Amino acid sequence: MLMWFGNLSVKNKNKLQRIVNMSSKIIGKPQRSLGNVMAALNLIPKPKNPLLPPKPGRDCISCAVVGTGGVLWKSRKGREIDSHDYVFRVNGAAIKGYEEDVGNRTDVYVHTSHSITTSKYLLKKYNYTGAPHDKGIKYVMIPEGMRDFKWMIGLYENERDTEFNETRFYVLHMDFLRYTRNRFLMSRALNGKWWPIVRPTNGAFMVFLALQLCDKVDAYGFITDEHKKYSNYYYERGANTRVIFYANHDYYMERDLWKTLHELKVINLYQGEP
Repeated sequence: MLMWFGNLSVKNKNKLQRIVNMSSKIIGKPQRSLGNVMAALNLIPKPKNPLLPPKPGRDCISCAVVGTGGVLWKSRKGREIDSHDYVFRVNGAAIKGYEEDVGNRTDVYVHTSHSITTSKYLLKKYNYTGAPHDKGIKYVMIPEGMRDFKWMIGLYENERDTEFNETRFYVLHMDFLRYTRNRFLMSRALNGKWWPIVRPTNGAFMVFLALQLCDKVDAYGFITDEHKKYSNYYYERGANTRVIFYANHDYYMERDLWKTLHELKVINLYQGEP
């Protein structure tokens, strides 16, 4: 599930070469240079600590995975979210001013190089100043494209203007991204003209990461059947905006998947108030 240099055998390196060569069929972004990938992987140490440390005296670990959907606006779910053992957030996870609806804790922050660097500029007007920095927080990187590996090189070589503690930084394995897509979100759009850029959302990878680590997963701020009733994002405070269906994600497929997992009691999906 996680990737670091030490877990790459010769067989895995050969496999990685094939993955890089055919990445447009795996994670949606064509990539031609194994050199940048290996340069980044050479810098990633084996994690010294588990992503989610065990909770003493607890047999069942509960997790809240929090998206950014408008369904959370005026939900008053903040206290419920913070009551979980661990809280996962993703992308532009604006908290200041929205605590009553989304809570104020972050234990795991899931991101790409693009989302962690651009969100603080795009969402500045919503009081978002950057990725959360809670005590003990873990950062989980989604390597969606070559720019992510280049960004990681800069991160490990201290070229980024950011606080960095390698013991709290984790990288999802590309096999895990492929598994999530091929097993659960193999969109028909992959057969269309935009297939090179089609992949699951960062939120989808966050949900499946939590399902691997947690006994109980509650999902908030994800697309539902009633998405037209809400603004695109909760931090838009109910503005008359609609969910934007970008070509690189199959939002309808994800909506149906979350509903199915909810009905099967694999996750508990917050779908808004009746």
